[in-house]
Amino acid sequence: MNLSERQQKILRFIISFMGAHEYPPTIREIGEEVGISSTSVVNYNLAKLEEYELIARDREVSRGLSLNRPRLAEIGFLAATNGSANGGARSAAAGRFTVPVLGRIAAGEPIGAIPREAHDPEEWIEIAEGLVNVPSDRLFALRVKGNSMIDASVLDGDIVILRQQDTANDGDMVAAWIEGDEETTLKYLYRDGADVRLMPANPNPEYKPIVRPAERVRINGKVVSVIRVLH
Repeated sequence: MNLSERQQKILRFIISFMGAHEYPPTIREIGEEVGISSTSVVNYNLAKLEEYELIARDREVSRGLSLNRPRLAEIGFLAATNGSANGGARSAAAGRFTVPVLGRIAAGEPIGAIPREAHDPEEWIEIAEGLVNVPSDRLFALRVKGNSMIDASVLDGDIVILRQQDTANDGDMVAAWIEGDEETTLKYLYRDGADVRLMPANPNPEYKPIVRPAERVRINGKVVSVIRVLH
């Protein structure tokens, strides 16, 4: 594989952008960053990266671009994918650290969830330092079940990286535990007076907002990155 300098710049920008903004850049944003005025030229280079299986694209989804992190790690371009169960400490490889995967979370109808402690994760995932601007000891990961967040480029089977926090701003994508229902879900958070509205990101009418009294909704974390799991 012989990536051109332009294609390498595009990859680096996509990685940097997703780390800073928590979603992929648009075609126009990529072009502006790497000095390409023609969207067709950007598309050509993205098609080459897709041909090399370094990225994946869903042209029917807004900002439907994701990184094939295992493939990028394989060629030495990016450190990401599964790490070892080493207690969550920094990996021996420079510039990497591990995050515990604590279970699954529904991006659809809420599902029951059993709280897990960080010392007993299902597995660990290794990510590149600098991909998220958050101390590693405040991060945890969950596997996504369902497609209610596809317009936010979060698909069934993906892994979301979250910062542990119990508050969030309107519009943040959060993991929310619904007390009384004993269920957890992944949604956009909005406040409506005494209620909290948990909004999906899928135009399909089967995905409806979840509205509950604010005192019944507990924020467990805010999404800071999404790792696409290719099937």
